[in-house]
Amino acid sequence: MLDIHIRFARGDFVVNVQQKIDSSVTGLFGPSGSGKSTLLGLLGGFIKPDSGHIILDGSCLFDSAKRVNLAPHMRRIGTLFQDGRLFPHLSIKKNLTYGLNLIAEENRVIQFDAIVEMLELSDFLGRRPHELSGGEIQRVALGRALLTSPKLLLLDEPLSSLDMRLRQQILPFLKLIKDEIKIPMIYVSHDMSEIEYLADKIMRIEAGNIST
Repeated sequence: MLDIHIRFARGDFVVNVQQKIDSSVTGLFGPSGSGKSTLLGLLGGFIKPDSGHIILDGSCLFDSAKRVNLAPHMRRIGTLFQDGRLFPHLSIKKNLTYGLNLIAEENRVIQFDAIVEMLELSDFLGRRPHELSGGEIQRVALGRALLTSPKLLLLDEPLSSLDMRLRQQILPFLKLIKDEIKIPMIYVSHDMSEIEYLADKIMRIEAGNIST
């Protein structure tokens, strides 16, 4: 369960969200500038709300009244961006284990070998990011996020930079994660076909406000 009750303002732009989310995949869509990426940044700890609280599975991530604001690496939230953001100087294996090494051993619930097999990454482990296609990079970035054993996965238009062929390669992996690993996701996209394929609940954000 994700309990969001936050307000964030910058100039005339205001994000004001009060939602309790318990679906396995929540699709979030809206026009450019509506607050989609800002909301994910607020949840992930990259942007600080002005007021309110964020509670994930009973754990307080942010509470302005209690002066609680956990750093991103302490929130157990994985994030996948549209460009993958792999470390170019590291091998694919080291990119993957970077995420794994962020988590204390007792909190690791997803194993390296399982992710490599599920995302079909075994042939790439010795390569560098520049040797991979866009779709392969996104699979590695997804694997790195999963290896942090997140309680929630935020996906910010992860397929928008890929052509249709590569999108069709990645979507089944996301569906597999939903069905097999059962990590809750918030999936942001302009493409309603992607959202309808993955999401159990769909929310629209416009001018910083959410409707369902």
